Amino acid sequence: MAKVKSEDKEIEVKDGDFIKDACEEIGVIIACADGTCGVCKVEVEEGMENLNEINEAEKEMGCEGNERLGCQCKIKKGEIKINPVF
Repeated sequence: MAKVKSEDKEIEVKDGDFIKDACEEIGVIIACADGTCGVCKVEVEEGMENLNEINEAEKEMGCEGNERLGCQCKIKKGEIKINPVF
């Protein structure tokens, strides 16, 4: 099992799963869920190496550095720590 953490929450998810539901539990707003609005942008503080590669939708939304879209990320394994950007 993998873990998605924030400052005050920790949610377990299956290895290889999208983190969208965990992001919502943490308080990240998921609006379109298909990478076209950018509302779910998060800052990955720890564990970027545990996520899938950035995809085209994320690039089009201006994600760079440690920014990702919560609706587009899959966690390979391990733990990540995120904070909502919006």
